[in-house]
Amino acid sequence: MGEFWDALAYGEGGLEYDQGGHRQRTIDWVDRTGGRSAAFDFTTKGILQDACAHGELWRLIDASGKPPGVLGHWPSHAVTFTDNHDTGSTQAHWPFQSSKILWGYAYILTHPGTPCVFWDHVFDWGPNVSAELLALVKARQDAGVTSRSPVKIIKAESGLYCARVTGKAAELFMKIGDRDWSPRTSGFPAGEVAASGPGYAVWLADAASA
Repeated sequence: MGEFWDALAYGEGGLEYDQGGHRQRTIDWVDRTGGRSAAFDFTTKGILQDACAHGELWRLIDASGKPPGVLGHWPSHAVTFTDNHDTGSTQAHWPFQSSKILWGYAYILTHPGTPCVFWDHVFDWGPNVSAELLALVKARQDAGVTSRSPVKIIKAESGLYCARVTGKAAELFMKIGDRDWSPRTSGFPAGEVAASGPGYAVWLADAASA
């Protein structure tokens, strides 16, 4: 994998909704490798952290109804992350909001793409964060979610984002945001809660029943 990092589009009101140009520049970089390299999905990071910080979870769907980052358009070549040694840690160049870090992980660890978990978050942020991260990783593994798993966005609104991801072993439902939601409230099988915390939850349901 490689890194192509340039600025997202900002206007007078802050981060612009349409980040298709930024995403395309990363895709073009991957194309120039002949598709032999994946790339860190800075488009997803930028949109996700802004959406979580301000409750603007409507940002997590683009005009075509897909996740707005590289993971929504070329997921097999998208390496998703919340922070790395440049953006977080001691450099703190562009850090994810710490109070919403598990929302970020609930998103990248349930969605297609190849997610990375930052060393600091596992080993330096305390046992509670570490345990919740491991629960999210296990939910992904138990569902059999891969870099190419199909994702269906159910809601992307102010204060609520929820999606259904089809894994090889199970259907995975997830939500982030301060508003309440569960699969049952939208007519899906209730499933079992596999990971949860303030403002996020992940459910697993048998593929046949879902």
